[in-house]
Amino acid sequence: MSSLSVGSIVEGVVTGITNFGAFILLPNGETGLVHISEVADSYVKDIHEHLQKKDKVKVKILSVNGDGKVGLSIRRALNDGKGNPAPRRSGGGRVTGGSGVISFEDKLARFIKESDEKQQDLKKNTDAKRGGGRSYRHYDREFF
Repeated sequence: MSSLSVGSIVEGVVTGITNFGAFILLPNGETGLVHISEVADSYVKDIHEHLQKKDKVKVKILSVNGDGKVGLSIRRALNDGKGNPAPRRSGGGRVTGGSGVISFEDKLARFIKESDEKQQDLKKNTDAKRGGGRSYRHYDREFF
């Protein structure tokens, strides 16, 4: 078994997926964990939209603890050192090449749109709990 060096980028295979991340089998036979926050540059609600079991992925080694735990990142390995983003899985499950890079403005526009939609959903849910958004207060009688 070769030792893992922090900062290196290697190719591994997804062996398991949980709600908090994915387990990756590394070339030296060890298994590491990619936390859900290290899967993509954007917010990952459902990890299955980005990874499936047996997917081959490039990962950057973030940490190797004395207890054998290996911390990995897919999003930090997206750039292969030559300025070319590694292929990523899009929301539809298809892999897109390096030309699928999203600009900051596009990310911001998507964030604002999603935020507005969530805000509207929250308002609808809150209004429904309050009885349609109207509150009736009866102050015409006083009881002392």
